[in-house]
Amino acid sequence: MTLQAPAPVTATLRSQRLAAMRSGELGSVHSWELVTAVDGPGARLTVFLSGCPLRCLYCHNPDMLELKDGEPVVAEQILARVRRYLPVFRATGGGLTLSGGEVLMQPAFAARLLRGAKELGVHTALDTSGFLGADLTDGMLADTDLVLLDVKSGDPDTYRRVTGGELAPTLAFGRRLARAGLAGGHAPEVWVRFVLVPDLTDDADNVERVAAYVAELNEIRPGTVTRVEVLPFHQMGRYKWAALGRTYELEATRPPSAELTERVRDQFRAHGLTTY
Repeated sequence: MTLQAPAPVTATLRSQRLAAMRSGELGSVHSWELVTAVDGPGARLTVFLSGCPLRCLYCHNPDMLELKDGEPVVAEQILARVRRYLPVFRATGGGLTLSGGEVLMQPAFAARLLRGAKELGVHTALDTSGFLGADLTDGMLADTDLVLLDVKSGDPDTYRRVTGGELAPTLAFGRRLARAGLAGGHAPEVWVRFVLVPDLTDDADNVERVAAYVAELNEIRPGTVTRVEVLPFHQMGRYKWAALGRTYELEATRPPSAELTERVRDQFRAHGLTTY
């Protein structure tokens, strides 16, 4: 569901909200939805947090790139919904997924939600680019059962072209996840996601670099990455760019063919990775 328009904000209220956001009591939330077989196992309450440091050319949620694009929501409001859906989560093996935007733009709020969900015995998932992985605390990691890691490119130049950011933080974050369980501590399951865009991310060498990196994570700790999802580019978010008055550079880009998609999936499979 989409949240309603906010009430007028005074200077005092704005100051109070900032303090609450720093403590994690309050977050900027764009929307949430109850979904099945998406964003993790079972039925999921997926909460979309506003704000993202990257500017992906194919972003299908350009309406949540800034913190101000969301509405203020207290953590307890989200956790109340988690409690409401407990029977569904238990019956399906589902749980809470934090997505965005980029979740780690609001680490304190995310930490509150993850801890609250784990106290309720709910499976938790974090959907992230890993670009802000340094902001994920060890406590948050301990409260995360699944990381949906979006590896947008294996080539630094292509990554910069796609996102406007640097690839290195994502690579470092993935390696941190792989090493998490080596000393006997908690290690979340990892699903890697790769968006396949013709003439942008489909170069065979670029794909090979991503596949080799994912295989490396499983060499660090066997079983780190349990699945790879190759996500074909689509145009479903194009209308949002137009509505926001922003230039959409992929206007003429078509979805990848079935043959191209299967070729890319086969590149991952060649490294022994379970790929969809």
